[in-house]
Amino acid sequence: MENYLQSAMNYSAGHRQDFLDNLTDFLEIKTISSDSAYAVDVRKGAQWLADYFKKIGAGKVQILETQKHPVVFAELSQAGEDKPTILVYGHYDVQPADPENLWDSAPFEPAVRDGQLYARGASDMKGQLMVTLSAIESIQATGRLPVNFKFLVEGEEEIGSPSIANFLSTHKDLFKSDFVLNLDAGMIARDKPTIVYGLRGLAYFEIQVSGPAQDLHSGVFGGVVYNPIQVLCELIAGMKDNEGVIQLPGFYEDVLLLNEQEKQELAQLGMNDAYYLKETGALKLHGEKGFSPVERVGARPTLDVNGIWGGYTGEGPKTVIPAKAFAKLSMRLVPNQTPEKVKIQLHEYLANNAPDGIKWEMTQLSSDPASITDMDFLPTRCLAASFEKIWGIPPVFERGGGSIPIVSHMQNSLGVESVLSGFSLPGDNIHSPNEHLDLEVYYKGIDTVIDFIFRIAESCE
Repeated sequence: MENYLQSAMNYSAGHRQDFLDNLTDFLEIKTISSDSAYAVDVRKGAQWLADYFKKIGAGKVQILETQKHPVVFAELSQAGEDKPTILVYGHYDVQPADPENLWDSAPFEPAVRDGQLYARGASDMKGQLMVTLSAIESIQATGRLPVNFKFLVEGEEEIGSPSIANFLSTHKDLFKSDFVLNLDAGMIARDKPTIVYGLRGLAYFEIQVSGPAQDLHSGVFGGVVYNPIQVLCELIAGMKDNEGVIQLPGFYEDVLLLNEQEKQELAQLGMNDAYYLKETGALKLHGEKGFSPVERVGARPTLDVNGIWGGYTGEGPKTVIPAKAFAKLSMRLVPNQTPEKVKIQLHEYLANNAPDGIKWEMTQLSSDPASITDMDFLPTRCLAASFEKIWGIPPVFERGGGSIPIVSHMQNSLGVESVLSGFSLPGDNIHSPNEHLDLEVYYKGIDTVIDFIFRIAESCE
């Protein structure tokens, strides 16, 4: 098998420009899932993928409808039923490019500058998806895949994957597999390949506070009614104490604590105060007392205000006491916490602390559980070995601070664990102007996945 591996590696080295050209074509399609004006482009992106799957030898390719944007399914099963099947997850949709005037080049006209490929979706996650497809192409062009593949590539990840849970529950047999390879994460630094073994969940709420029946003149009625914006600010301020501890009743009672091995792994990441000050541009760090920054990000729950509004916010003055005030809150949850229970806790906090004469409502906008995978999971160990071979150093293991809902959905609906990694970097400007992909990291990523595929085949025999 070593000869087949080397042949695939040689093909990869000799076809880098072809891989770049393929990715560039993909990036030119404006697959913006959040804006209905781009619905035709989203479907065009799905068709581009379907055509590419056929090009690399997929025997079965389908564009499957959902309530909004389609899922692309593909299957390469030439290795035989006695070989493992890897389910590859990806998404082909991207964030809007606004504000486009802050881009140095057009967001959907990919441009290479100083070894970086600039375009919306270059890093998140069209580039990450094409890493695996280019690896498979390299193997197919020089031999035969030693394992089977299935692909689930959705078009709604950037809008919270509203269709995916129902889709998975109705297509369980189609996605039967041994494990999931998900490259929708990334590396913590250019020289630190990373495997993410845990992700925080997400509970997202909108709160509405109502006072008077309509907006009031602040001169005529100021001092006699409770201003809803003030009420909302007081409620939010009371959700944490001065040491960053969240005050919702029972909020921490289900939190899974870090063990000593996990603490050591997180400490090795090098993500200290200086790292976060540099990455954020903040003047000072702030957070829950008694935990390091990397522990707060990956292993502790949070509560953040994502938006707050009410009253008059236009140019110039308008002396008004608003009738309503609004806020959006997100809570990142760790293993054992559930969005359902957190919803009850937030409701109890508001009921206990809202003043008389004020009405309030809360709406849950997102509900995704946390996930965690055993670091000794065989595919995880295989990927770690591939990283060490290609990069010359072993990977670091991280509990990611963000949420990738598909991981827990696949655990719950399909009963399969995910190996979560990727080749994007913290400075890639994901979701921001001038998103880019480091091409050297991209090409090393292709070689890593090639090695991983052969390693899995040998380990599972």
